Amino acid sequence: MQIALAPMEGLVDNILRDVLTRVGGIDWCVTEFIRVNDRLLTPAYFHKLGPELLTGAWTAAGVPLRVQLLGSDPVCLAENAALACELGSEVIDLNFGCPAKTVNKSRGGAVLLKEPELLNEIVEHVRRAVPKHIPVTAKMRLGFDSPDGALVCATALAEGGAAHIVVHARTKVDGYKPPAHWEWIPRVQDVVKVPVFANGDIWSVEDWRRCREISGVEDIMLGRGLVSRPDLARQIAAARAGEEIIEMTWADLQPMLQDFWLQVVEQLTPRQAPGRLKQWLAMLTRNYPEAVELFSAVRRETDLDAVGHLLGVQRTEAA
Repeated sequence: MQIALAPMEGLVDNILRDVLTRVGGIDWCVTEFIRVNDRLLTPAYFHKLGPELLTGAWTAAGVPLRVQLLGSDPVCLAENAALACELGSEVIDLNFGCPAKTVNKSRGGAVLLKEPELLNEIVEHVRRAVPKHIPVTAKMRLGFDSPDGALVCATALAEGGAAHIVVHARTKVDGYKPPAHWEWIPRVQDVVKVPVFANGDIWSVEDWRRCREISGVEDIMLGRGLVSRPDLARQIAAARAGEEIIEMTWADLQPMLQDFWLQVVEQLTPRQAPGRLKQWLAMLTRNYPEAVELFSAVRRETDLDAVGHLLGVQRTEAA
């Protein structure tokens, strides 16, 4: 079983990837999507969204990072994929699942599920452009407004050369509304010979067990469930191995929050930093009552030192 940390634009950046992968249970992670339009991007742009490329494409905890590209131009995507490999990415992932309206309007993400021939062409071009030992993978939803074309799209990706396919078991129109339709995942697996990962609505070990039973697949990708329960991957890995599940307490989470905050202050502007913390805290409120109180305390706070005081940390002069 492989457990992957999902790419989530504006949320799972290099800082949160660093903090979450230290907890354990995550086998690999993915950059936020790198938007490819009509030109070859600069190495600096890749390093901005994937600074781990500068350290061997691994997080500090030793979890491998793969670069994810999003776009609709097969040739340009192929050229940028080749550059990403030169910069150190050992896997190239292609995004056909982003539901954002701005992305879809510019012909990226889930809107491409309306064009299975283009999906196939994109994967084929990227596959030919990168070294043979570099896997090309893909993430898709069940469709744009209906799952009726899911099997055709998955087949197009696999026949194009995708080494595995992550299926977020909702359509674009579904967004993130429950439930995820895990019953479609075995149907996808039946029509492709490559591994299929289940993604969507796995918030707990119990959810994972139900997902595995319904989907019939072992491999999973965790997104919001892992962000809101940082030890979810570790819990699932323990359950899979028949080991005792020891849940992370709020006290256990404090050093992670403090480390996260110090990195945020160092890497983001004073105006951006509080918002990043509030974003994560808001998701933690799902599982930690204490997060509700802390979120309430920092909700209207913009002073960095005041926020740090609430977290029990003090910035250094360098920060």
